[in-house]
Parts: sequence; structure tokens; C-alpha cells
Amino acid sequence: MSIQQNIEEIRKHIPAHVKLVCVSKFHPNETLLEAYKCGERVFGESKVQELCGKQETLPIDISWHFIGHLQSNKIKFIIPFVELIHGVDSYKLLEEINKQALKAGRTVNCLLQIHIAKEDTKFGFSAEELMQTLSEGKWKELTGVNICGLMGMATYTDNREQIRNEFKGLKGLLDQAKEQYFTDRPSFCELSMGMSDDYLLAIEEGSTLVRIGSSIFGHREY
Repeated sequence: MSIQQNIEEIRKHIPAHVKLVCVSKFHPNETLLEAYKCGERVFGESKVQELCGKQETLPIDISWHFIGHLQSNKIKFIIPFVELIHGVDSYKLLEEINKQALKAGRTVNCLLQIHIAKEDTKFGFSAEELMQTLSEGKWKELTGVNICGLMGMATYTDNREQIRNEFKGLKGLLDQAKEQYFTDRPSFCELSMGMSDDYLLAIEEGSTLVRIGSSIFGHREY
């Protein structure tokens, strides 16, 4: 199937309140433009250098999301234009994003990444670390960042029940954080969970952002 057919098929299953992030990492500009011509405007990249190169050469109205593991020394390159950073996996990283955002005169939208998978390879706060960080309250002084929700990646497994439970747990954590710390911040409402293999489950469990790559563009050319 073509990229257009793939997008049309996926769009049938995504409700209006859920945002589709087209994960375009490792794909060339021509491929992205095919999705762009279908009306897609939100693209996700995981490498700073690749993201900056694409941002400079592709249409100005694209909303760029950074979805990978972000290194502190590279933050400054994406701060001028990035719309949302999905994977803020430590308080130290949040502080550095804040510092660079203030320098650039921007407020940058961020999601805190929560480690929900039964795997050691994924990054993020544990549920306990998240609540501890929020309760300490220092984050309220970071005026260059807007914490607008949580992000997580489920375990890579065929066990659908396990995946569903991990998503359910993340939604519960979002609700708990919102109730305890963000009642006066309506922008804290985003839940980035679900990829090509499990986005339907994620949507059922409350995802507001799904990150879909291979189901749109095919498998990537590394």
C-alpha cells in the first residue's frame, strides 16, 4: 500500500481528539512530503541532527516533535522550533531544556517520560520518582518549560493484556498527577502512548498522542 493509503487506513481508527505523530526518523524528505500532501502536519524525529536538517528544508508549517532520548548538549539546536519534547526522562534534563528555552525567549512544551515497560532498555521516571519530583515543587520555578503531560512506551511483547495494563497504569498516573499538582494548569492533559503495533490499545486506554512510523512509511532505512 502507498503512504496515502496507509494514512487513510490509520485515520479511520483515530478519533478527533487524538493527535497522530508521523514518526519520520530515518526517512528522506520525499517520503515525509508524501504524508504532508495527505494533510499530515505533525512529524516526530529522534535524532537532533536529522531533525534540524529536515526542519531547515521542509515546509514551515510542520509541527516538529522530538521523540527520542535527548542529550543535554544537543538541546540548544532544537529549542528554537521544536513544538513538543516527548521524552523528558530526568529532572536534570528538564532544567537544561528550561535554561536553553529561556535563552531563546521561548516556553517549550514537554512530556515527562515514565518507565512503564518490563525492560531495562527504556528510559524514564518511575511512578515513585515522578511523584517525588512533583511534590518537591521546584519544577514550578521553571518558566521556560510547560509540562503538559506524560509519555511512555509499553513492553515489546505479544501479550496484549500486559500492554493494556501498562497503558492503564500510565493513564492512572496522569490522572493522579493532574489531581494533585496540575489542577490550575489545564494544559497538563496530554498522554503520549501507542505506536504502530499497539496504538489501538493505547487509544482505548486514554492516549491523546500516538506515534506511528512503520505503519505509515514502511520499515526504516537505517
